[in-house]
Amino acid sequence: MAAAAASSSLVRRAAAAASRRLPLARAFASGGGDKAKRVLVPVAAGTEPIEAAPATADVLNRAGARVTVATADPPKDEGLIVEAALWGQARGRRPRHRLGGRGLRPNRPCRCGGMPGSANLRDCKVLEKMVKKHAENGGLYGAICAAPAVTLAYWGMLKGLKATCYPSFMEKFTAEVIPVNSRVVVDRNVVTSQGPGTAIEFGLALVEQLYGREKMEEVAGPLYVRPQHGAEYTMEELNSLEWKCSGTPQVLVPVANGSEEMEALNLIDVLRRAGANVIIASVEDKLQIVTRRHKFNLIADMMLDEAAKMQFDLIVMPGGLPGAQKFSSTKKLVDLLKKQAESNKPYGAICASPAHVLEPHGLLKGKKATAFPPMSHLLTDQSVCEHRVVVDGNLITSRAPGTATEFALAIVEKLFGRDKAVSIAKELIFM
Repeated sequence: MAAAAASSSLVRRAAAAASRRLPLARAFASGGGDKAKRVLVPVAAGTEPIEAAPATADVLNRAGARVTVATADPPKDEGLIVEAALWGQARGRRPRHRLGGRGLRPNRPCRCGGMPGSANLRDCKVLEKMVKKHAENGGLYGAICAAPAVTLAYWGMLKGLKATCYPSFMEKFTAEVIPVNSRVVVDRNVVTSQGPGTAIEFGLALVEQLYGREKMEEVAGPLYVRPQHGAEYTMEELNSLEWKCSGTPQVLVPVANGSEEMEALNLIDVLRRAGANVIIASVEDKLQIVTRRHKFNLIADMMLDEAAKMQFDLIVMPGGLPGAQKFSSTKKLVDLLKKQAESNKPYGAICASPAHVLEPHGLLKGKKATAFPPMSHLLTDQSVCEHRVVVDGNLITSRAPGTATEFALAIVEKLFGRDKAVSIAKELIFM
């Protein structure tokens, strides 16, 4: 992944040019204000979705950086849209600024991995020129997953440096690179990391390099990141119940303006990796919703009215207070959740949604649950709130963006078994 900074006037000019081509383009450069550090996150077709907006851009945005996500892909008729790795069909397509806009010059680059995303970034001559010029000026840059080997090493930008990447790509490092089998490696002005499961750590390492350790710890706190990275995920399970599916699990993930992107995209990505059929349904009046932190544009698969005609093995909601409040006021969604609970079929929520959706509508009655710690006082029963993931029969809840992957893996375990969940956790480099 590569990140880059530019003067405020040049960023505004690039944003203005993009906005003439696509509504809501202003949302793609977010955070900080005019004096904030500028960070460029280039993406391309096949980029890993967890590594890009939900983790790296989100974490940098929380630190106050002004993050611009730019596509390295050639222009398309449908506008600035990137199709992420593993998302298939029209799912996971997101609008972006186009890289190479007039005058956009990086000085803090950060490149996302995934294949063929890393190869597509590698082949972007505009990006290569930007990052090399940035490095010559001593600026901070970095990459995650396949991109350190496929992109940075290919460009000759890791010579004599210690670096890491996705384990199966380590052999692609050129002879000039010093390979290190570590989750995150910082060597001089370069930060590299291993994969989707290390993306939050990668983002926090970038924050520390840009702002210092105190700011990094300030950002990490509300995320509730794992106390021990790389360890096995755990869940607190009560009243164990088998979650039965007649075939491929059908999962509904509602989304709204203000949904927490890290929680939504982790859920969707991990469940699709496992083989579940995940339907993203907008509870707004259009398919495109704008997420909470990075103002990331997510295009849902269908409207909730259409999804309400279908049967689901699981309904699970991301958090984000504005999104949770919209869920709670959407009668059709609340009715679906109540019907799911009455049928003893699985349902769940993370972060703000247990407290602001499930609790006020009686969907936690007689159940143990957890929620975002500053909101846990809203739960009638707070006896298990210290746990990161809680399963009580057909209910699953979790705490925060930093527990989102564990939450998703616990769902995979309940739907597909522990072996499948552990396999995906290892694939993600989560454990």
